[in-house]
Order: sequence, then C-alpha cells, then structure tokens
Amino acid sequence: MAATIASLVSYDSGSDSENESESNFGVQKVDPANPDATAHLKPLKSAPTMSVALLDLAPEVAVKEAVETGTHLDPSLKEVTFNPTYETLFAPELGPMNPFKSQQMSAPRNMLSGYAEPAHLNDFMFESQRRTFSTFGYALDPSVDTHQVTPTTNSYIGAVDEAEKNKGLTVFESGTKKTEKRKKIKGGDAGEIEEFLGPWAKFIDEKDGAKPSEEEQKELDEITAKRQKKGRSEEEAPAEEKTVLHVKDMYDYQGRSYLHVPQDVGINLRSSEAPDKCYLPKKQIHVWSGHTKGVSAIRLFPSSGHLLLSSSMDCKIKLWEVYGERRCVRTFIGHSKAVRDICYNNSGTKFLSAAYDRHLKLWDTETGQCISRFTNRKVPYCVKFNPDEDKQDLFVAGMSDKKIVQWDIRTNEVVQEYDRHLGAVNTITFVDENRRFVSTSDDKSLRVWEWDIPVDFKYIAEPSMHSMPAVTLSPNGKWLACQSMDNQILIFGAQNRFRLNKKKVFKGHMVAGYACQVDFSPDMSYVVSGDADGKLNIWDWKTTKLYHRIKAHDKVCISALWHPHETSKVITCGWDGLIKLWD
Repeated sequence: MAATIASLVSYDSGSDSENESESNFGVQKVDPANPDATAHLKPLKSAPTMSVALLDLAPEVAVKEAVETGTHLDPSLKEVTFNPTYETLFAPELGPMNPFKSQQMSAPRNMLSGYAEPAHLNDFMFESQRRTFSTFGYALDPSVDTHQVTPTTNSYIGAVDEAEKNKGLTVFESGTKKTEKRKKIKGGDAGEIEEFLGPWAKFIDEKDGAKPSEEEQKELDEITAKRQKKGRSEEEAPAEEKTVLHVKDMYDYQGRSYLHVPQDVGINLRSSEAPDKCYLPKKQIHVWSGHTKGVSAIRLFPSSGHLLLSSSMDCKIKLWEVYGERRCVRTFIGHSKAVRDICYNNSGTKFLSAAYDRHLKLWDTETGQCISRFTNRKVPYCVKFNPDEDKQDLFVAGMSDKKIVQWDIRTNEVVQEYDRHLGAVNTITFVDENRRFVSTSDDKSLRVWEWDIPVDFKYIAEPSMHSMPAVTLSPNGKWLACQSMDNQILIFGAQNRFRLNKKKVFKGHMVAGYACQVDFSPDMSYVVSGDADGKLNIWDWKTTKLYHRIKAHDKVCISALWHPHETSKVITCGWDGLIKLWD
C-alpha cells in the first residue's frame, strides 16, 4: 500500500530538469558523492491529499466515490492538475444512455444483419434444392428435418402437385435417363471421292429444312435481285475519261510538245544542281485560277519543274505552265469524286491520280488519254511510283482499309500487299536510294518497309506522337519532314536509324486537322509549309526560327512547293481553288 502511495506522489528520478520545474511533484536528487544513498521522497506543498481508504474500495465504488469527491476525469480534458489513480484514468465514461443505440444494436452480432447461429447445410444440397425450385417450382421444406422423416407431400413447398408427379426428384436426379445416340447415314467408301460423306453425313432422323412456297420464293428472288442491283450502283462504274487541250497548238514549229523543257527562261532547267543560295519569297507574282473547288495537291514536272500538275475537289486535274505565259495547258477529266493525290513517273510522260471514287487512273501527260484504271473497292489516300528506273511499271497506294497495295501497270494486277498498319495509310515516301519506303497512318505510327517485303522492319510509335498526314524527303535525302497534328513539324533521320531529331522541331503555325504539305528550299536553308489559316510559313533550317509568314490564301493553304531550280520561287495552293506563285 505504501508503494502505491509512493507512486502517486512521486515521479522517476530520471526526469528532465525542465519538466521538474513545471511538474506539481518533485523528487530530491541523489547525492552524486554517495549514489547508493536512497533519496527521501516527500510530497510538495501543492500535491492534493488522497484518501487511502478510497484506494481500498472496489473499482466501481472507487469511480462513484471519485465522481462524488470531484476526482472523476472529464474525457474532454487536455490537462490534469493532479496525479490520478489507474482506476480514475480507466473508469468508463459516465453520462446518460445513448438514445440512438437500440437494444438490437447492442446485442452481439457476427454479421451485418445480426447474429447467425451456426447450422450445417451441405452446399450441394442447398444448390440442388434452389435449382429444383427455379426449374420445377418445388423444393423440400427447410423447416422439416428430412433426415428424421421420409419426405411426403407435406414436406415440400411450392408446386406440391409437380413434386408428387416427379416423385420429388431434383434437377440433378431427373436428368439421369440415358438417351439413345442419334445414328448417322453411313459415310460410304473413303476411296470414292464423290460419294464419301465421312463426318459430314446427315443424321438418319434429320429432315431437310423447310422450303418456301412458290409465291414466297418469287418474293425472295425479287428482294435479292433488288439488293444486287443496289450494290452494283454503289460500286459505280468508273467515270468516262475525257481531256481538254487549252492551247492552240499542241506542237510548236519544230514538232515539240509542251513536255519539252524550255531553254529561254533564264536558268538551266536541265541542270541537276541546286541553287547555291536561296532567299525568302516576298511577294505574289502570279495566280493560276481555273479550279472551281479547293485544290488538294500540286506536283512539279520531274527534274525540270517547267510544268505544274494540280488535282482538285472539282474532280479535275489540270496541267499549267510555270514559265512564259503561265497558261493552263490541259485538263484531265475522269473521276466522279474529289481527287486526293497525284504522282508523276520519273520521265513525267505519265502520271497517276487517286480519287475518292475508289479508282486510281494512269494518264498520258502529253495526249491526256487514260491508259488504265485500278481499284480494290477502297479509297486510295496516297499513290507513288517506285522511283527506280527498272521499276517504273510498279506503284504503291495507301488505302483506307489500312493496307498499302502494290500494282503492276503491265498486268493491272495487285502483286503485293503491305498489311500492318492499324489505320488508314496517309503517306508513302521512298528513302535510302529507293530500297525502302516510309509510311505514316491514322494509327499515329511511322513504319519503314523494304521494297516487296510485306513486313515492316522498323516501327516508330510513341505515346506522345500524333498522326502525321504529310511527309517530305529533304533534297539531300538525309531527313524526313513530317507534319504532325499537334501543330509542329518533326524531323526524322532518313538513313538507317530513323531517329527523331529533337533539336529540329518547327512550331508556330496551326495545322491541326489538315494535311498541309511541307517542303525544303533546294539549298536546305529553309523549310516551308502552309497552315489552316491560309498562311505560308517559312522557317530557318539551322535555328528552327519562324522567319517569315505571308497571308497566301483565304482558306487552308494545303501545299507549298519550293521550285528546285529557283532561288526564291515558292508555289502554294489552297482550298480557295487558287494556285499562287511567290518570289
């Protein structure tokens, strides 16, 4: 008892000096010279006197006494000014009963809804009765102990009549009756190819399907005939091709056609060398007008660039002079829907056109005649001749059904299909001396293919990448400029690794949603591109700074071409139906 009182009036001798000054009880320190001497403990003046008799009582009585004597602790107190007993500290909270705590809530529970007594019920037994009730409408009455009493009609609940009829069988017991195996017609001799039926033989009791009556058959034939007719009209026969020559004489006094490269324009168009230094175009010097709807693509005549081919949403293709009078030379008419893409062969004597009428057509540039037509019933989005001299009879087209299809113009047949993309194919660009080609698609990826091998050997797709519907190879063949749908032009290496050049990103224009064609100046000092606002944007290749911006068109400026032999001539086309020359 003395020990208990001692613990109430004192703290351990190891308390900090700071706490000693703040506490209500203190301890006389041990003399350092005589550590074995015991310190005499005595209460300070402020310590309250505790009744020894209180500690001898039972806990419940002690708490009651504590409340009455004022020593009961309020649970909300943060600070205690005396040293309470264990019982005082751990006494139950006192107060009125919780009015919200019902008798049910205070009862012992082993599950959310109350107390469940342990009962043995076989899982299979329960499941068989549940299924029997859902199938036949009766089950054993759970209140009757069937182990003690044999089941009678009184021991079932639900459809008792059905239970009597089925003799109380469960679903598991009622289905045990064996059914006879259906017999098949004998297959015959395996040596006889025609007569042998094998595993495909019909069952002996199998009847032929119900046949329609004569009247019903007539109706069905009419419906199928209408459907076939409708399907044929949807496929649409290729539109009739015709051409219009807009110049007076197709040949000059020497018998040369407009395909002949002019030599009186001030520069050597036959030269393969690019200009030494290029300059920024400043002003508009000519407008070619003739298309009644937006222009979708423009292509310069191979190597010389003295003629310009344009395709339009008015379903027509036009050929224009770039020098001299800059007239419209010829119009090619042969598509029933908007023309999407055009591509010259190496010599420029032929070109391909791809349109939304699902046809690709090969034209003679000089006579305007349509040489052949190609279709696989899908919309071609882009078309490219193989640039190799020995493969000028082969071309590839990116289709809306995610495939790249390779045709041979000699046989009019598909000779290869590259089927790896997960979205419509937007562009095809030949790289690495035409041994490979790069394709981009709506699946936001870039794939590199070996020619004639239908498996991509390089697949580039990052989570941050966007669709790139316009790609251009640089004049030196080292870089690919890709118009990305997040309003920037990305540069990929076009040799072996095809890595993204993160230092060269051209920004500052708005192209989201439009396949605006990019181009390089012949000396590789500038990058040009149109944008959604109809502006022509020119960046410096080295610094990637946006140098110049010209308001070129009223609607989208869809393509910009820098003339390969000129220092500052840029051709733009837009959805306002105009083609403009800038210098």
